[in-house]
Amino acid sequence: MTAQDLYTEAEQLEEKLHGACLETRLALQPSVSLVLDKMRAERVQIPSRLRRLDAALCEDVLEARFDNMPV
Repeated sequence: MTAQDLYTEAEQLEEKLHGACLETRLALQPSVSLVLDKMRAERVQIPSRLRRLDAALCEDVLEARFDNMPV
């Protein structure tokens, strides 16, 4: 997969996430992380907005896990 393919895939996911509900964000988080992992493996520079997006999605996943925990 070329660097341009990876950028295109990441941008498509970014567009799907724009204004998406929490359920969609949680469903797409593994795909975003996978694309960024591929970019790192290929030594492709990852734009900071994509790194922030991945961090926010991971945070959403963690919060969703704890929202369902009994206290």
